[in-house]
Amino acid sequence: MDGEIVEALFRREFGRVVSTLTRIFGPRHLALAEDVAQDALIKALQQWPHRGVPANPAAWLTLVARNLALDSLRREASLAAKTNEIARALSPVATAPEVIDDQLAMMFLCCHPEIPRDGGITLTLKTVCGFGTGEIARAFLIQETAAAQRIVRAKKLIRDRDLRFDLPDHELPPERLDAVLETLYLMFNEGYASGGDQLLRRDLCEEAIRLARLTASHAATRAPECDALLALFLLQSAREPARVDERGDLFLLPDQDRSRWDRARIAEGMQRLDRSASGDRLTRYHLEAGIAAEHAAAPDFASTNWASIAEQYERLHELNPSPVVALNRAVALAQAQGAAAGLRELERIEHHPALERYHLLPAAMGALWREMGDAAAAERYFKRALACECSAPERRHLERQLGELGAAGSFQP
Repeated sequence: MDGEIVEALFRREFGRVVSTLTRIFGPRHLALAEDVAQDALIKALQQWPHRGVPANPAAWLTLVARNLALDSLRREASLAAKTNEIARALSPVATAPEVIDDQLAMMFLCCHPEIPRDGGITLTLKTVCGFGTGEIARAFLIQETAAAQRIVRAKKLIRDRDLRFDLPDHELPPERLDAVLETLYLMFNEGYASGGDQLLRRDLCEEAIRLARLTASHAATRAPECDALLALFLLQSAREPARVDERGDLFLLPDQDRSRWDRARIAEGMQRLDRSASGDRLTRYHLEAGIAAEHAAAPDFASTNWASIAEQYERLHELNPSPVVALNRAVALAQAQGAAAGLRELERIEHHPALERYHLLPAAMGALWREMGDAAAAERYFKRALACECSAPERRHLERQLGELGAAGSFQP
């Protein structure tokens, strides 16, 4: 049995089942909804290797989750009256709009104003997106224990303050929608630059795109920034076919075969970006989508408008002065003005605590020092990057960089 198929199916079904059961049980019983969804996956992992994957695995998971929920209700006298509602909601004929509304409502429950922003985003990643604590910790650049504590505190606030499960029927405060969009952004990023054996987690990227489409099209959540975020996802994911070869080895942007980029997805991303310009609010998603559009429009790497990209990163840093944005700004500046300019910017954030184990910082510095002709410095930074956690394709790429330096007689490995 392909473990990736099971994981992708469960991740897609987990949020749907948890969201629907949370609506039926009530937010106070969120833990019960999660337990049922998790138990359904455990049964799949126990049975499918021996019995084979069902013809309709999504329906199988949903049916098992429904039966487990009904069993739980029989033990919960206070919820006994909900049995018919659960049987109907988790039946194969449940309507698509109802499912969509449940998942959107779940995101807004997790991102309620009474829940601290970081806690709400963390809980959304856990319940709607099916993230584990390790994935959440990587997304926030924090320890797993800190991620777990955020989840516990957010659930306690939902229970203690008896927060409601519904979609707002009035104009949303921007900060509440922003929390939902940031959740989707983190989800996509985790898929686009994953750890472990794979560089890409297409299941995560596609699920983030699916949820972003829901958010951009639903009457309660539609806004220009939703189109901007969806545009970013589409333009970034369009490059996926050219990012790795058949063996899973990494191709950086200068080496990618652009004829393999998904032109239909690029066209849709450009359309969404145009639609996002209808508002009067400039967000980080507008700027990041604009940067992705510059890459998508360039026929080759040499033709890329790096001056425009560096300018947009400068504006992005003003909106979101994070060390990761500063890193990307420095890389763009190196392309626009030369390696020395980029290195000066990178040295300013080299010792930032949030980037202490972030492999892309020393990897970028190694590449720029190599361009400057200082092989010893390049070797030092590439080795520092290899000491950090990164995906197997990225690790092989860094090892090749060191091997090329060694082959040139720059250092003795």
